[in-house]
Amino acid sequence: MSTDLRPLPDCGVGVLDKASLLLEIVESGPTSLVDLVAHSGLSRPTTHRIATAMERLGLLTRDARGRFALGPRLGLLAVEARHDRLAQAAGPILERLSGETGLDARLHRRREGLHICVGSSVDRVAGVDLAAIGTARPATAGPAAQVLYAWEEPDVLYEGLRRARFTAPQLATVRRRGWAYGPDPLASGLISYAVPVRSGAGVVAAALVLTGVSSRMPEVPDRELRRAAMDAAVSLSDVLLRGTRANSAAGRSAG
Repeated sequence: MSTDLRPLPDCGVGVLDKASLLLEIVESGPTSLVDLVAHSGLSRPTTHRIATAMERLGLLTRDARGRFALGPRLGLLAVEARHDRLAQAAGPILERLSGETGLDARLHRRREGLHICVGSSVDRVAGVDLAAIGTARPATAGPAAQVLYAWEEPDVLYEGLRRARFTAPQLATVRRRGWAYGPDPLASGLISYAVPVRSGAGVVAAALVLTGVSSRMPEVPDRELRRAAMDAAVSLSDVLLRGTRANSAAGRSAG
């Protein structure tokens, strides 16, 4: 992360300008209070006061290391604005998958440079829900982000790779084998396996992610894990396909 000072926005309301500046800094990734002060140019007491107030409002949250990250309220607003049919149907499918595998199951959608958790099973791994529904994280690292970018158009892929900690060859490998596997950026010691959920047109609409502690995860995803995840991804894709058919039928009736 650059140590350059960010320019302060000017909407005419000072506290909103400062809150907006802190959000802009955290959009680049989890950020400590020390770094928030360094990048914003605000005093430490002011930065702490505004950041903790934003945390209480759900605009910011803390990761396992106590750094500030984008909070669940931002993601929930995005989900609600889209009336996400997939998010509404995901709960039972994710619970079933989690029960079958003993791992946390989550569903992520990408919105610009973020990936947002739109569905989650009951947490079985970390004891605290590190990615509650609505949690937004920068799509710069981890299996979920790789799956959400791997099949994108070249111009979108280029923009994503400018900020990412993965590379174009890594994404080519994800496309070839159909899944991503590796350390989860939410917390140290967690490993995630991610597969794409496709719309009726074959476009990747979401990433289905299974997460477990590294001691319980295989060195590479085994056949049973791949089968369980792909069955659930197909079920989620069917939700999207039924929605597309319903919308088409409604359009024909209206015509």
